[in-house]
Amino acid sequence: MCRSIKTLRPPVLPEETTEEEIRAAALQYVRKVSGFRAPAAHNREVFDHAVEAIAAATAELLGGLEVRGAAQPQRAG
Repeated sequence: MCRSIKTLRPPVLPEETTEEEIRAAALQYVRKVSGFRAPAAHNREVFDHAVEAIAAATAELLGGLEVRGAAQPQRAG
């Protein structure tokens, strides 16, 4: 159950982070905090809601970070 959650921001990950990578990190976080790899049926809804909420917060965080020294996209023209 305990594997590292990888860094998802540039320059560690040079390409755009995918929704799948964000959700995988959120799932790993919820598993670690809850202590359940897979929740029982009576906990499934709250478990899944937590994964989605953390994935949304992660996407918001990554979208708002300014990474100094990272290469800026080239402008056409």
